[in-house]
Amino acid sequence: MDNKVVQLGTLISQAKTIRCGTGEYPILSMTMHDGLIFQEDKFKKVVASKDTSDYKVVYRNQLVISFPIDEGVLAAQRITDAGIVSPAYGIWDIDSNQVLPEYLEYALRCERAIDYYKAKLRGSTARRRSLPTPTLLEFTVPLPDIKTQQHILDVIHKTKDIIINQKAELQTLDNLIKARFVEMFNGKGYPEVTVHNVLETAFWLMPATPEFVVDGEIPYITSKNIKNRQIDFDNVKRISRTTFDVISANRPTMIGDILVSMIGTLGQTAVITDDRLFYGQNLYLLRLNDSVIDTDFFCEFFNSNEAQHILQSKRNQSTQAYLKANHVEDLILPFPPLERQKYFAAFVHQVDKSKFAVQKALEKAQLLFDSLMQKYFG
Repeated sequence: MDNKVVQLGTLISQAKTIRCGTGEYPILSMTMHDGLIFQEDKFKKVVASKDTSDYKVVYRNQLVISFPIDEGVLAAQRITDAGIVSPAYGIWDIDSNQVLPEYLEYALRCERAIDYYKAKLRGSTARRRSLPTPTLLEFTVPLPDIKTQQHILDVIHKTKDIIINQKAELQTLDNLIKARFVEMFNGKGYPEVTVHNVLETAFWLMPATPEFVVDGEIPYITSKNIKNRQIDFDNVKRISRTTFDVISANRPTMIGDILVSMIGTLGQTAVITDDRLFYGQNLYLLRLNDSVIDTDFFCEFFNSNEAQHILQSKRNQSTQAYLKANHVEDLILPFPPLERQKYFAAFVHQVDKSKFAVQKALEKAQLLFDSLMQKYFG
């Protein structure tokens, strides 16, 4: 591959500002992972100010830079001939004779670029820090010929398609479990009980925030890591083994306990399967009476559309929505015989085996994608 490297300032120039005025354009929103999308696709409705006259018009293949730039919120506009974006966004013309707009977008969102932005930001307030324009334009971009750029994009597209398909397969398997739960238990005339009545105990996990270390042995689990009956270890902070041993000496958690997210991923559950984890604030711990209730059945009840709808309707609103203990313990769930619950649990275990295989394939595909980004963009 051509090792030519150029400064960004040789590839882009500030675009002439054109305001929406009385024109009619689709409103575009910036996302961290998907770049620019139509606003109604993001919010299922239009949420922009009713007066969009001051919004900026952005044409196809122009570069839009939002903030904070160190979170990769920038994209080439490739979804409509012309749309409008917030007046706070910066718009740049791309020299398409030198660089394909989508190739440039990947170059400006790669890990090396993010590290550059973070190192060069100016200001003292985290989300108000800015990158001076001359500094932005000094960033260097690998620039092979157009044919090679297109080849790189083709490889990236194929890898992303694999990732998208595997994520869709995981969602299909999750939906299968949900559908099976509805088929077996909804409207079947089973007795009902409250969550409180099937518990041995329940309590808040409200520890003091420990000191985090980059190479810590012990993952620190918070509400954002509780998703769809499992603990998601992406982006977890870590603490040292020594810290864990000291502060967990009197921790009452046990393998088999259920964590309920009370903020963020509201009402999502995960089962504790490892005693070498430390649990942060805003998690509510439930210990079931396993002589009357099965863990998989119980967690899937919380994952059901019915339970999620009830919890979402009960949440308290503040700067961030949250649940209270009684919102969880007062939930009413169907109470079939334990044998029937365990029959459902066996089905869940079989599906989870398939999910495990797909998840491993997804991780390999993501690793391949990351290595390609490193290879192509440094």
